[in-house]
Amino acid sequence: MEKHKHIALLSTGGTIEKTYNESDGTLFNQRSVLEIMVAGLVLHGVRFDRIPVMNVDSVDMTDADHERIVKVASAYSESHDGLIITHGTDRLAITGELLVKRLGEAPRVPIVLTGAMRPYELRTTDAQQNLIEALLAVQILPPGVYVVMHNTALRFPGVVKDHKRMTFRRASPNES
Repeated sequence: MEKHKHIALLSTGGTIEKTYNESDGTLFNQRSVLEIMVAGLVLHGVRFDRIPVMNVDSVDMTDADHERIVKVASAYSESHDGLIITHGTDRLAITGELLVKRLGEAPRVPIVLTGAMRPYELRTTDAQQNLIEALLAVQILPPGVYVVMHNTALRFPGVVKDHKRMTFRRASPNES
């Protein structure tokens, strides 16, 4: 019998987990929707642990928040076959670069960051697709730190958010 992949799903908030507040019509991070997103998936050969790290919009993340994510990721990378980190897209690249800086370009397991440009609760969301892509990618990519979204896997370092195209891309040589 084939061994199950043991994946850690670390949630940090961001648009992927934003929910609609009926009282004032806003979207914000009030509760996690990851359990709902995963509940309908067929995940043969995978078992995962859901680890809530924080639930904030990434534009509000501090340096201490990024360090906390890296610390938690480092700990779970020792006991799991791969990590998925759901993250806000505005500061996702900062966390990806910090993971490489602290854990190296080839950590023990694949670490996949993903998020969404549009919340799960919206009809035109990319959240479910990105989570599904991340679940597959973490099982087949070699050890490294990646962003997986919109049918693309990009390895850190050198990944930036493309605000015009609303996705991620490789940084050009003159970008930091």
